[in-house]
Formats: sequence, structure tokens, C-alpha cells
Amino acid sequence: MTEPNARAHVEVGATADEVYALVSDLPGMSEMAEEYSGGRWLAPATGPAVGARFVGSNRRGFRVWRTVSTVTDAEPTRFAFDVRALGLSVARWQYDIEPTDTGCRVTESTWDRRPAWMRPLSVLATGVRDRSAENQRNIESTLARLKVAAEGLRHVD
Repeated sequence: MTEPNARAHVEVGATADEVYALVSDLPGMSEMAEEYSGGRWLAPATGPAVGARFVGSNRRGFRVWRTVSTVTDAEPTRFAFDVRALGLSVARWQYDIEPTDTGCRVTESTWDRRPAWMRPLSVLATGVRDRSAENQRNIESTLARLKVAAEGLRHVD
């Protein structure tokens, strides 16, 4: 696989299992992600599993768009999915979760898979001219919120 178009990581004071539960929770991730505003599993799927599909809703300002994603990895150390729009492969998103002595290290990565002809149309649909730079900022914000959420779980009794 080629290098991702955007990637960042964060050290989290929570277990890999706790973080996996957060990144694979469709409604919950909408609270942490910048553009992702929610999703639902497509029958017969009811949760994260390889091959499970979900519809994702995304929002940026007044712009709203939906995608269909297929889970490719669903294990405590990686949650990943391929994203399609208009029937075409447009992206891959991946969360790698590595246990550490103090919790885990989470790396979020994305690969832009849009065909070149689709990129100008994407600008109209999303309002984003430089998708790689925007995804980099979004990933950094998402990981900061994920860290707060995961570490907050450890302080709730």
C-alpha cells in the first residue's frame, strides 16, 4: 500500500480495547471527528466486523454528503474501512492501536483514492480544495478529542 495522504498519532492513557471500542462506534465517533457526523450499519451488520458495511454521513458547513464504507480490518489493534461514493472508491481510513506501557499509541491514517476527474467535483460537494491538508488538520483534531474521551473513561466510576 502507498503512503497515506494524511497521518498523525497520539499517546492515550487507555487500553487498546477501550480505544478500539471508541473508534469503531459509529455514533460515538461523530462526537470526535471533524466532518463525520454519524453513520449506521447496513443489514445484516450490527457492529464492526470484516466485510460489514455502513453508511456514513459527513458535514462541512452547509454541505452534507453520504458515503458507503466496508470494514476491512476489525481487531483490537486496527479498525479500517474503504469508502465509496457514487459507486467509486474514494478513500481508506485506518486506526492503528499499539499497546504501550502507559496505555496505547493511536495512529489515524487516510489514503485519497478518488480518480483525478472526480477531484474537482469533490471540491463542489465538500468545499475542500486541498483534501490532504484538510484531512491532516481533521485527523489531528479527531485524535485530540479521542484522547480526551478515552482518558475520561478511566476517571468515571
